[in-house]
Amino acid sequence: MIARAYGSGDPRTVVVPGLGATAGEARIPASGLPGTRIVLTLPSHADAADAPLDYWHYPTIADDVAAALDGARQAVGVSLGAGALSNLASRSPDVLDRLVLMLPAALTKPRPSASAEHVLEMSTAALNADRASLRALVAADAPEGLDDYVDDRTDALLRLGPALDAVATQIPVPDPSALMHVTAEVLVVAATGDLLHPAETARETVAAFPKATLVQFDSAAPMVTHRRELRALLVDFLGVRSAG
Repeated sequence: MIARAYGSGDPRTVVVPGLGATAGEARIPASGLPGTRIVLTLPSHADAADAPLDYWHYPTIADDVAAALDGARQAVGVSLGAGALSNLASRSPDVLDRLVLMLPAALTKPRPSASAEHVLEMSTAALNADRASLRALVAADAPEGLDDYVDDRTDALLRLGPALDAVATQIPVPDPSALMHVTAEVLVVAATGDLLHPAETARETVAAFPKATLVQFDSAAPMVTHRRELRALLVDFLGVRSAG
């Protein structure tokens, strides 16, 4: 895992991207935040080394994220990143003061069957190096007119067949009661009509944390279609922790 810092000073915010996030996509949640933004590049992504075969388990990823926090008290996780941060919070309930969970795919139970099947289809295509089939699956989840994004994400996922297979049915937090002790203020960001990140999972996530708020965008891809509104939301939530 690679950590890249942007900006300087406090607050310090760690950003954990989703599986298959392109380099530009990984930086979207950090855009406009004050202080220092530490954007992680997961193994098998961009210029990071390939992950070991047994790497793709939420506790393993969460342990890497914990090391990258290095004293930072707030974090943003997208999809897989949200699952990893939820796992970390369940084991270290006071590790963060503010936590953003964007587009959670699963929390205390497996993904809905349709979502899991879709991820497994992508895994099969990636493992077979079937770029055309994988691209069609990626395109089905993306807004129209984003051919470059679809191509970049397809190429990223071609390295991630084992990861897709592993996370399709994993549960980030097997024991829901572990989240009852989390002290962080939590913001959950949901999409509408996103097969990979069902709104019902976002609602489950809000209910699981003691101090959580839900914001749902009327879009299947708010990181693309509502980038300005999302930036304002995150700056308002995370920018309040000014230096001193």
